[in-house]
Amino acid sequence: MDCPSCAAKIETAVSQIREVSQAKVLFTTEKLVVDADSDISAAVRTTVEAAGYELHDVGSNNASSVQPQSLLSEAKPVIILAILMALSWGLEFVNPQLGNIAFILTTLFGLYPIARKSLRLMRTGSPFAIETLMTVAAVGAIFIQATEEAAMVILLFMLGEMLEAYSAGRARRGVSALMALVPEDAILIKNGQKTTVPVAQLRPGDVIEIAPGGRLPTDAVLVSGFASFDESALTGESVPVERNAGEKVAAGCLSVDKAVQMEVVSEQGQNAIDRILQLIEEAEERRAPIERFIDRFSRIYTPIIMLISALVIVIPPVFFSAPWETWIYRGLTLLLIGCPCALVISTPAAITSALATATRRGALIKGGAALEQLGTVTTIALDKTGTLTEGKPHVTDIVPVEGMTEDELIRITASVEAGSHHPLAKAVINKAETLSIKVEEAEERKALAGKGVEGLLNGKHILVSAPARLNPPLENQWQLKVEELEAQGKTVVVTLEDNRVIGLTALQDTLRNDAIDAMTMLKALNVNAVMLTGDNPRAASAIAGQLGMEYRAGLLPEDKVTAVMELNRNHSTMMVGDGINDAPAMKASSIGVAMGSGTDVALETADAALTHNRLTGLAEIIALSRATRKIIRENIAIALGLKGVFLVTSLLGITGLWVAVLADSGATALVTANAIRLLRVKLPEVKK
Repeated sequence: MDCPSCAAKIETAVSQIREVSQAKVLFTTEKLVVDADSDISAAVRTTVEAAGYELHDVGSNNASSVQPQSLLSEAKPVIILAILMALSWGLEFVNPQLGNIAFILTTLFGLYPIARKSLRLMRTGSPFAIETLMTVAAVGAIFIQATEEAAMVILLFMLGEMLEAYSAGRARRGVSALMALVPEDAILIKNGQKTTVPVAQLRPGDVIEIAPGGRLPTDAVLVSGFASFDESALTGESVPVERNAGEKVAAGCLSVDKAVQMEVVSEQGQNAIDRILQLIEEAEERRAPIERFIDRFSRIYTPIIMLISALVIVIPPVFFSAPWETWIYRGLTLLLIGCPCALVISTPAAITSALATATRRGALIKGGAALEQLGTVTTIALDKTGTLTEGKPHVTDIVPVEGMTEDELIRITASVEAGSHHPLAKAVINKAETLSIKVEEAEERKALAGKGVEGLLNGKHILVSAPARLNPPLENQWQLKVEELEAQGKTVVVTLEDNRVIGLTALQDTLRNDAIDAMTMLKALNVNAVMLTGDNPRAASAIAGQLGMEYRAGLLPEDKVTAVMELNRNHSTMMVGDGINDAPAMKASSIGVAMGSGTDVALETADAALTHNRLTGLAEIIALSRATRKIIRENIAIALGLKGVFLVTSLLGITGLWVAVLADSGATALVTANAIRLLRVKLPEVKK
């Protein structure tokens, strides 16, 4: 399927089967769901193939082996048609008659697959699809010798379809990337023996082993000891989470530092990744398939023009004894005026120009439907970590005990953090490097379950711990300082030397440099912003306070979907994120935008991506979309307005065939020139 309108065509075709009560196509995951009281799979397969599409069973080898064609392979018909057009133009300069024949053959070459698909769609319940409009336009142009224009319209249509198919393929590969988070095999421990088995064979109660750096194939609980897990693929949060025995860990999470044994708790097809896929599908079901304007309009426009042309040719000679030659000529003139060349080009020309401008600005917008939707946005929901912030914690405060310097506290703290891959540990090590402090690695370093790290430095016991994990708890003066720092949204660790507190180190994620500017620009466009995050409320409040925006904290992926759906009830909402956990919320929103530094799944699931990672790009693409929608409305008015004027003059015999050609070509030139203005559109900037 090239676009969501393909999904609608398949639904229409399958719905015509008498036994079918409902048919639904999930475009993103390429699934066809059919409700029927009996097994009609054979009839469904025949109908889908008759409409020009392929159908595979879910989970079949054929389905999994289907590989998307490369862009070059998809472009072959377009390249061949362009070469044939160039040859035809050259031949027309030498011999106009032969050139005209060459253009006819070139048009027929390009038109053949379009006309064939049009006939298939007619037989399956979609008689006036865009393929029908293109066929009528091209044949009508050939019939009155406007062969060059016919070939050009076919070329532009094929180019647009090719780019749309390529974008759709990339979007669907995002789902494959999500599924790839779950390994195909797992190490099963049974009666003390380790065997490698397919993940599909795992059942609740089975005990599996996850190697260091390995991902969980299913939801499971930690059987023994204590371990850290990188859950960023699901939560988007950069700091690994410490888990104790008996705590549940979701599929797709990564064991950070050691091999662990886990007990499977989820049934096949019900793990965290499966649930996210289901959320994506459900979110898509709540959104009606986006049909291109020209496709919808053609359902009315094409048959009306064909009918009027036929009536113009037949009625005067039959009922009023008018000369056939005159009214055939006027009917063909009307057909050319009705030829939707300018109308077909008006929207894609504007969209192509806008997409080029967006790309130049560092924004990838996946197709015209997404571009148009951006202009309707009134509310933006943004993830925090990796979107509003850099996703890399850094040391913000160093509070040593009286008589000790900040450098000395960092040196001692870094001594037990050395060699750790934990983001907080890396932040302390980086701070030591920044201050040019020589760090001596502590001896006997080890992690303490759910507490922190410890080691021996110059014969003294050093402990770096979370404040809440200390026993006995901190003295009142230190506890007050911890609460003060945490109220600012910072993570605090305590350093102890021989069980004596020697200082606190506070760390915080970094707000993006342009985050404040981005909020200012959005407010200028009357767009409201809301932060959605899985982080704790105090950290969220601190970031939201700096940006002057609303926030909702402590959210799971399901909660983000619910929050976006609530916003969508009264506002056209954009969801901006960078993690897999943001993908369902992106689908549930009016339009999803990913940060370019985010996960592959977020990038592929989103309708647009900021490849430059500049938050100010959000205001830019919204403003660009609004300008594009304005240009499109102007283009449609030009195309239909000129046709309306010359339709009347042609029927009255005031204008003839050559004026009709000029009107149609002129309208095409005007809408194209108007669309090119988007290449130089002025986008909002921050006022200094």
